[in-house]
Amino acid sequence: MTIHESVGGVPLVNLVYEKRDRLAIIRLDNAERGNAVSGAMGRGLRALWADIDADPEVRAVIVTGSGDRHFCTGADLSGPTESTGRLNDGPFRKEVAWTSRQNEVWKPTICALNGLVAGAGLHFVVDADIVVAAEHAAFTDTHVNVGLVSSIDGIGLARRIPLGSAMRLCLSGRHYRMDAQRAFNIGLVDELVPAADLMSEAEQIAGAIAKNSPRAVSLTQQAVWNSFEMGLSAAHEYGWALTRMHWSHPDFAEGPRAFAERRDPEWDGR
Repeated sequence: MTIHESVGGVPLVNLVYEKRDRLAIIRLDNAERGNAVSGAMGRGLRALWADIDADPEVRAVIVTGSGDRHFCTGADLSGPTESTGRLNDGPFRKEVAWTSRQNEVWKPTICALNGLVAGAGLHFVVDADIVVAAEHAAFTDTHVNVGLVSSIDGIGLARRIPLGSAMRLCLSGRHYRMDAQRAFNIGLVDELVPAADLMSEAEQIAGAIAKNSPRAVSLTQQAVWNSFEMGLSAAHEYGWALTRMHWSHPDFAEGPRAFAERRDPEWDGR
């Protein structure tokens, strides 16, 4: 087990970053501020996602929060610069880099929701491949209460749940909380478990994924996520191109060979 205090020269402020058993675990550790993401935490997240992307030993990622009250309440607006609710006035892909998708990291990511998800904390949820939630978790989007636009969060929600459910969250603000059972019923949460079982369930899912061909898993993610940018015919052609590209990779031959020889495959980590 390795716990990092800095990555690439960037200090990990209010972030616990652990690697073990082919998994990376990111814990938002700002509990006194509802695990809200400060500017320093945002810089740390960008650095650790780069580290995850570059490390062939990491095959799946879990993102969770400290404590049992909050997963993430969004951006920390308490600082002198953050209090304006502004980032630098650049393109989205350059300015926001909290999640795997925002950093273009194609390694499966599981959100383990240990409590309330509020505001921009929804970024982690809508960009996750799989969402596991404790039974007491809840969701609210408070942007409009403080005069901010719920854009990235709302767009992500509308891709995962019915439009009316997404709009109720985005437009009602703190006056509406979606409980974990409702979120599970409409597909925002994939597994609903007692709080005591949250991390063991997330690690079981991540561990199962980590046993598979890293290359095939990554290309599968890309096929599915990027299909949202395309029409059906274009998505099929794109997926078929990824399939053909994988034929030249060593894992394409190793998988059937290992199956025939009744042994565990030895995947190529490149």
